[in-house]
Amino acid sequence: MKTKSYFENREISCIKKINEILKDLPFFVEDFFIGIEQRTTALTRLNYAYDLRIFFDFLAKKIFRDKKITLIELNDLAKLQSTEIEYYISYLSNYEINGKEETCSLTGKARKLSTLRAFFKHFFNKNMLPANVPAKVNMPKIREKEIIRLETNEKVDEVGDMLYVVENGTGLTKQQYAYHKNTKLRDTAIVTLFLGTGIRISELVGINIEDIDFNSNSFIVTRKGGNRTVLYFNEQVRSALFAYYNVRIDNNKVNPEEKAFFLSLQNKRISIRSVEDLVKKYAKIISPLKKITPHKLRSTFGTNLYRQTGDIYIVADCLGHKDVNTTKRHYAAINEENRKKAAFNLSIQKKDD
Repeated sequence: MKTKSYFENREISCIKKINEILKDLPFFVEDFFIGIEQRTTALTRLNYAYDLRIFFDFLAKKIFRDKKITLIELNDLAKLQSTEIEYYISYLSNYEINGKEETCSLTGKARKLSTLRAFFKHFFNKNMLPANVPAKVNMPKIREKEIIRLETNEKVDEVGDMLYVVENGTGLTKQQYAYHKNTKLRDTAIVTLFLGTGIRISELVGINIEDIDFNSNSFIVTRKGGNRTVLYFNEQVRSALFAYYNVRIDNNKVNPEEKAFFLSLQNKRISIRSVEDLVKKYAKIISPLKKITPHKLRSTFGTNLYRQTGDIYIVADCLGHKDVNTTKRHYAAINEENRKKAAFNLSIQKKDD
């Protein structure tokens, strides 16, 4: 029997969670999920399900106060005006669901409004709703955030410092250092791979042994949407990966059916949470004022690649951005940086009298 990949198992897990959520939502909601199934991943649909659960909880509490969630009908949604949708967006600033108090950032509000737009559009296109009311509501204005990343320039070398700490354990507590001897090759390979290729954390966790080809310095990743892509790495990344690879294949405590490249101390596929924790652990030592996460290491790679190539399309392709405008937004600050340098370095010769 063929062992399922990380992404196949994730897909199954997400579908099960979606089905559990649907039990507590109106019956017609399932029609939406069936309609988008062929063009979305299960993870995307799960996020839709979480958002819709909050929306219908809001409707039951604040709009249709005499109805249970499961008894809300499409005719009820047809009565909603943009005012109620705006009320919902405001409600998300501080709300309670399943006994827990939650808050929602502007980014989160924008995502939830996008979910509602997609949800209403589905039924509007099928002539089951008279209008896509959420589409009439303006998106929350999100201010562009400064890119947080590790810096490497004439004054500092945070990338080099990070790799040094990972390799040597400098600055770790006694308890952390006790584990370090068993994890330093793995952790070095993980951090080096992030910095050298800019892959997403889910892509890294999903890598299997057979996905890496050391002869061509390449590996296969599963991108957002499920597409399989070949990426390449330099000799520094190869060295870190190969050092860990030798330890990984010689580990006789690992179940032969476990195909994951990166393993936990329990000799199973490492989790996303564990990768997040190990990156934060090392980053806190070299840059305590920055909140460095795996995504920030991805930003570090993108920044360095853009500075070296000046080609936004290459950066977009390597990062797996479907829309180059996404990349442009992220690296607009570097364009500003380049413009400043050009202006400051411009030499204007005064003609002698």
